[in-house]
Amino acid sequence: MIGSPIVIAPYCHLGIRSFISISFISATEPYTWVVDRVRNPLEATDDVHVATAVATLCRRVLLELSVKERTRDRARRALGVLRSFVKVHVPAGDLGTLTIDLSPHPGRADSGQLDADISGLFTELGETARDGRTGVLLTVDEIQYLPRTEFAALIVGLHRISQLALPVLVAGAGLPSLPGIAGEARSYAERLFQYVDIGSLDESQARTALVTPVENEGSSWGDHAVKQVISDTKGYPYFLQEFGKQAWNVSDGPIITIDDTAAAATLAQDELDSGFFRARIDRTTDAEREYLRAMASMGIGPYKSGAVSRVINKKTTQTGPVRDSLIRRGLCFAPRHGEVDFTVPMFAEFVRRSPV
Repeated sequence: MIGSPIVIAPYCHLGIRSFISISFISATEPYTWVVDRVRNPLEATDDVHVATAVATLCRRVLLELSVKERTRDRARRALGVLRSFVKVHVPAGDLGTLTIDLSPHPGRADSGQLDADISGLFTELGETARDGRTGVLLTVDEIQYLPRTEFAALIVGLHRISQLALPVLVAGAGLPSLPGIAGEARSYAERLFQYVDIGSLDESQARTALVTPVENEGSSWGDHAVKQVISDTKGYPYFLQEFGKQAWNVSDGPIITIDDTAAAATLAQDELDSGFFRARIDRTTDAEREYLRAMASMGIGPYKSGAVSRVINKKTTQTGPVRDSLIRRGLCFAPRHGEVDFTVPMFAEFVRRSPV
């Protein structure tokens, strides 16, 4: 697994960083691994520069390695390389959190070419870790928000550490469209990454998620009630949590009944509408909302992109940029070429019942 980047392409976002750290550490012997801590992970956003992201991750790990006797001197040299990288590539506005009280070490990661310099920085990091019999796990969430050209530079760096078999593992999380985005950024990304899909829970998993916490409190679910919640939520983890919470709150116990779930569904839907869904729809443009309404009007997805365009009386060449923007925002994804769908269940229903 050393040098093999992992990309998680989930339909859900809950607990993804914990999943990354817990799942991969057990497979990384014989190294002692330094983990970019779950308590302070990096989340990519529209305004994050990949140079800043890479520098932030490397700084955290190198500072930790610099206090270990075996890697102290090597890590201090690597921090000098990092300082040279930061001086060339990190925008002035991002420098506040990247203080490095060491002299620059020029020549390895300061050429001015981002892809080459990320490769050099990752190589320095990997060699430092290898010399100390230490591995490094870096975690990045929401990778799809990185600009394409910068994502391409990141892929080049990951490719280099893979070629050198250095003990650096980068685990990233993103939306289902991420494999396609990675392939567009660099054609060899399909071979470079290991992709793991995380979707909604199956019926057995969803039942366990609902029933076990309630049984631990000495109560139980009625069979029809738990089946109704699983059906309503489509097994989506966050929705299971919200519906389960509301059912627990409204039930008089000791059994959560079908009547309880009916009352809970109203409360959960209102909570999701005013928070989860509204926060996403409020960031869209008028053209994007028109496209979402057209999708929702067609029933259950996935939807043919051409059919969505016909609903709003436009050509696919006109709606293509809108579709791409919705995919970048994480509201939609392309399950196959020429298709589009909502990234989470119940979104179409929200669009149909809401004045968006």
